[in-house]
Amino acid sequence: MHPYFNHIQLGYFGFVPFLLCIASTLMLGSSETLVSVFSFYSMGILAFMAGTLWRAGDQPKVHAILAVLVVIPFPVLALVSLTAQLVYLGASYWLVLWFEKSMPKWQDAHRDYKQMRFVLTSVVFVSHLFMIAQAIELTR
Repeated sequence: MHPYFNHIQLGYFGFVPFLLCIASTLMLGSSETLVSVFSFYSMGILAFMAGTLWRAGDQPKVHAILAVLVVIPFPVLALVSLTAQLVYLGASYWLVLWFEKSMPKWQDAHRDYKQMRFVLTSVVFVSHLFMIAQAIELTR
């Protein structure tokens, strides 16, 4: 068992609440509450992922600041529509993956971990697209 085994399991388990929100939307119909829950959970996961990249002592200060840059606009997200929140969050997952890939530790990561990060980022992005469609439907 490689050292990233637990990371991989936790990564996939972390996607379950996204799936539950989508399944609930499909079964119960569009709901502002469900879209909001999805958005808040997405913010929490994104902040966690950015925070794990911070490692202030392991990298130059500029890289540490860039790692958490995506979470700085979170308070502003309260002022914009759900659709705009979801667009920002969906794009930010790709930004965090890109930043992680630019770090030296990425080269040492197990290929299964790298594959998991790409798959989860892709699936989370598609989930955001689905919820964006739900948010747009709510505004009609």
